[in-house]
Order: sequence, then C-alpha cells, then structure tokens
Amino acid sequence: MGTWRIGEAAEKTDSEIETIRYGLDHDINLIDTAEMYGNGASELLIGEATKCYDRSKFQLVSKFYPYHATPDLIKKSLQDSLRRLQTDYLDMYLLHWRGDTPLEETIAGLEAVKKAGYIKDWGVSNFDIDDLKELASLPNGDNCKVNQNLYNIESRGVEYNVLPWQKEHSISFMGYSPFGSDKNAYLHPKEIVAELAEQKQITVFQLLLAWAIRNNNLLSIPKTSSVEHLKSNLKAVDVEFTSDELNLLDEYYPAPTHAVPLDTI
Repeated sequence: MGTWRIGEAAEKTDSEIETIRYGLDHDINLIDTAEMYGNGASELLIGEATKCYDRSKFQLVSKFYPYHATPDLIKKSLQDSLRRLQTDYLDMYLLHWRGDTPLEETIAGLEAVKKAGYIKDWGVSNFDIDDLKELASLPNGDNCKVNQNLYNIESRGVEYNVLPWQKEHSISFMGYSPFGSDKNAYLHPKEIVAELAEQKQITVFQLLLAWAIRNNNLLSIPKTSSVEHLKSNLKAVDVEFTSDELNLLDEYYPAPTHAVPLDTI
C-alpha cells in the first residue's frame, strides 16, 4: 500500500486512517512511505493508524532523502521516522534516489542501523542497472534486498535489463505508480485498455494494477487514500489474463527491445 500525499490534508485524516486500518484488516501486509511524503506527515498518519495493530503482522517500508545518506544523517532520519511511525523498527529502509554521497558511506550507515536492530533490511529506489552493478561491487553492497522503481504498462523499460539482473542477484523488485503518472497511461489510456477492462468486467484501474502484478515475483504499491479505492485495488489481485490478452496489450504497449533511460517521477 503506497501512501504518497496521504496525511497532507487535515480534512482527510479520518478517512485516510480508516483506509489504512481497513487495509490491515483485509490482508494488506505492507505499507510504503518516506520522510519526503508531506515532510513526515504521511509517517505521522501511518503511526496513528497502525499503533493498535500487532506490529509483527505487517511490514513498514520508509525511504530517506539522498542528502541524508551519510551514516550520521541516516541514523537521525531513521530515528525521526521511527518516532513518527510509533514503531521500534522498520522492515525495510530505502535510499529514495541516488545523490552525491558515495554509496560506500550509505551502505556503511545502513549496515550500522541494521546491526543495531533499527531495521531488518535495506534497499534502494530509482536505481538503474549501472547503479545496481556499482552497488553490488562494494563491500556489503550485496546485502541490498530491494529496488523500488516506476513500473506500469507504459513504463516498461526495467524489463529489459533491471528486472533480469535483480532476479539473477535475488533482489526483489517493488514497482510504484502502477496507474501511471502525468505522462503515463491512466490519464489517457489507449482504447484497448478500456475495451479489455469492459470485456473482463473490471475497471481500467483494476486492469492496470492486475497487469503490474501479473508475475508473482513483482510487488506493486498503488497509492490508496479511500476505502472505496482500496476495495477496488484488492479485487485486482484475483484478476487473471490469458496469453492472448497479454499479447494484445503487448501490441499496444510493447516490451522494451533495448536499454532505455530509467523512467522516474
């Protein structure tokens, strides 16, 4: 469950807390956030929503700014996030995107807070193939457990080299924005998407999310701010595609045949 922009509007607080709690009550077991989201507002709301739940039953993932990527600043940012989230640890802590801090320093900082028990594992976000290879070449770089990138039916570039490389090196892939962005699919979906959704008696959004998680080794984190939207997203888990349907979508949204620059938001 993604939480970008959640917690930023006071008038939505009650409904957003209700949404998170509904998710936890209906098999949602991962909540993704970041210190950047509302300058901590998202984490504060999540902390309030989850404080009465058994912490061992769900995973919390947060991300830190690249200018907080030195060992000392990682520790401080993490402590601030833990306080806002009202928890003693994170299941996963990610570098939000690459900055100027040498990766060696960032790895050292993450390994230190992991050893201290404040995080279970760590990973990265918005890393392209060259970034991943450099990371893996450094001491303890192979302890990276996840890379979180933009992935949806119109942003498939990671399929060419990032996904295969991560699979080979046992690094999980977490896709964000499965419904697209300002420049992606959901604002102006091609007619075939609506037609296929109608044939399958699902919504366009359910089709896009179901497509993003069509392979069991992919995890998608759609942003959800209402119970109604969350209920719709949960139904996407049960949507299945035939090979003919996937081939048809590939005709309109082809898989990459060569390396392309990493797509981000």
